[in-house]
Amino acid sequence: MNHGATSPDLASPPPAIPSADELVARIHRYFPKVDADYVRRAYDFAEEAHRPQRRQSGEPYFAHVAQVAMILADLRMDVATVCTGLLHDTVEDTPATLEDITREFGEETASLVDGVTKLGQMELRSKRTKQAENLQKLVVAISADVRVLIVKLCDRLHNMRTLGAIPRPDKRERIARETLEIYAPLARRIGINRVCVELEDLAFEHINPAAHESINKRLKLLRDEHAQEVSAVSQAITDRLEQAGIEARIFGREKRPYSIWRKLERKGLTFEEIADIYAFRLIVTTPDECYRALGVIHQAWRCMPERFRDFISLPKPNNYRSLHTTVIGPHNVRVELQIRTEEMEAVAESGVAAHWRYKNSTYKYDPAAAQAAGGDPLERLRPFVEILNQGGDPDEFLEHAKLEMFADQVYCFTPKGDLISLPAGATPLDFAYAVHTELGHTTVAAKINGRERPLRTQLRNGDVVQIVKGGVRQPPQGWENLAITGRARAAIRRLIRESERDEFQRIGKIMAEHAFRREGRQLVETDLGDALARLDLKDAEELYEMLGRGRVSSGDLLNAVFPGRLDERGDVTDRELIEDDKARLFVRGRGLTQGVTLHFADCCSPLPGDRIVGLLIPDKGVEIHTIDCETLADHEEDEMDRWLDLAWTAEAEDNAVSMARIEAVLHNGQGVLAEIAKTVSENRGNIASVKTRRRSTDFFDMEFDVEVFDTRHLANILAALRMCPSVVSAERKRAEHEESEE
Repeated sequence: MNHGATSPDLASPPPAIPSADELVARIHRYFPKVDADYVRRAYDFAEEAHRPQRRQSGEPYFAHVAQVAMILADLRMDVATVCTGLLHDTVEDTPATLEDITREFGEETASLVDGVTKLGQMELRSKRTKQAENLQKLVVAISADVRVLIVKLCDRLHNMRTLGAIPRPDKRERIARETLEIYAPLARRIGINRVCVELEDLAFEHINPAAHESINKRLKLLRDEHAQEVSAVSQAITDRLEQAGIEARIFGREKRPYSIWRKLERKGLTFEEIADIYAFRLIVTTPDECYRALGVIHQAWRCMPERFRDFISLPKPNNYRSLHTTVIGPHNVRVELQIRTEEMEAVAESGVAAHWRYKNSTYKYDPAAAQAAGGDPLERLRPFVEILNQGGDPDEFLEHAKLEMFADQVYCFTPKGDLISLPAGATPLDFAYAVHTELGHTTVAAKINGRERPLRTQLRNGDVVQIVKGGVRQPPQGWENLAITGRARAAIRRLIRESERDEFQRIGKIMAEHAFRREGRQLVETDLGDALARLDLKDAEELYEMLGRGRVSSGDLLNAVFPGRLDERGDVTDRELIEDDKARLFVRGRGLTQGVTLHFADCCSPLPGDRIVGLLIPDKGVEIHTIDCETLADHEEDEMDRWLDLAWTAEAEDNAVSMARIEAVLHNGQGVLAEIAKTVSENRGNIASVKTRRRSTDFFDMEFDVEVFDTRHLANILAALRMCPSVVSAERKRAEHEESEE
């Protein structure tokens, strides 16, 4: 048994410019019959085509494509894919044409190069839609051949490894955030964990360098402090398995900086709570031995039931299979274990890339081997294609796609026994749309395990769901809030889109007039001709609709009307504060009739990024609440026509700030407030006021009013505060809910 080593990532970065012989040798390790001449021709072609070009770091541009090819070889990809890595930028960035690629290297490689090339050849209407349109294009390309995605992921991985060469911090952050929000989840979606975790950590390093450095320092301290304890725990596990006659390979799994940060940010844990778990991976020979090893571990040490997961009998949708358990192990420490076979390990780390096989003198994707390993990992990409087919604007597609990418799973069954995989928190309505779009459109009720239940009921693992159909295809008001999957919400939005046009046009015109006044100018529709052409819109009515829907921001409009204008709003102090008297600019939705007064509820203080609803209060107007506000429980029995489905406008997301209240418990010491102020400022927040609630010798409670962009910005600030040594806890403050007297 091997113990004490860490799990390997992708091979360490190759030399600055690996030679053709080094690349061939790398492929030869897993495909002995590689056509070395073909690889060398592709290498020489790319080297010659990129010869005049340099990267921002000063190194030859060819170094980039050669290293992308080496990463693909590390993933054991076929020769056509590796050569695509060499050639993927030639058509876009050099005089070489697709016809040249086809003539020199054949149809297969040319098709892959074309797929990767098309991703970067898009005319973009605005900065806001760039990321969304890129994702749309990516989905179209990968639906034809997943190898396009794998090449793109490896291209992005090397770009992230060299991101520090870009001088502008804002550009580095934009690229890093796109990587974190789009490319890393896509890598996880098809199971290529090795690429995913490295993309996440590299992106995290540029998005929040202070937190990244802090976590790495503390991990090093833990590594040095606990090396002997880790070795002792590993040896104890090894001894138990040997006594049971189980051959296993065991190694430690060190937590990744970004994974730690997510737990700090989302779960409100302290670093010490995260760091007190020892993590190991056990690799055995057969699935049978996985369960035998689990039995040995559970007999030896006390199991924590809530932390046991069996992903062998019920694999994740990307084919991930493993047993997960946590026990109170030797020396009374928590030990987290993953138990799997070598084949499961390959799929867990390489995902779809693990199913390229050397067979019958060829080396290519083996669908039979993929199915034998637990299903088709490409199935995880099909929901994106379905969402794309629902239509709608790119930003809407991006929203729904992210819902699909970031969701944990729950498994339910049709009455006939068919398995339906859904995100955690899904409802019967999501289930209906997952079965068929038309079934979702005509759903009127649902039975869960034989009993009729509300459509808002959250499904649990193992539920049998029967959908009751009706004849009406128009969803009732607020139906979208009953669904959480991107597929369902995209379909619902497609049905109701046209009915909203007049209201959006009216709101959009108000937004346009407000934007012009803010610039000291007057809106004249006859002067919009050139701007409409730049925005690819046919008339003023379509412009107002796009503004009202949030597909075009007021900044986009002003930049189109006044070319050369720069709308740089990188600081909270440069943005407009969200307040009641300007609520119409920041909130949109059906049912907001002209003249109705809008108020942001004090009980929950909604921020952009919160899901919001409106509640019509007689003689007062519409109160805007977060969807999870406790106050809404007092109005559960109210008529449905008092409830309004609301959303934030692009103006709120792009050009405004909100006031968020943070409550914190702090150590009583010198310089604490200075540390807090510095941390908030470093994370682009602005403290508007500070109140001390309670104070003792050792601790004191404080409240801070902080100007933030949105909920994500607030979450980043809270996570950064929790990393401060002087901070015991930091949470978003909401008003206490008072129960109504009966």
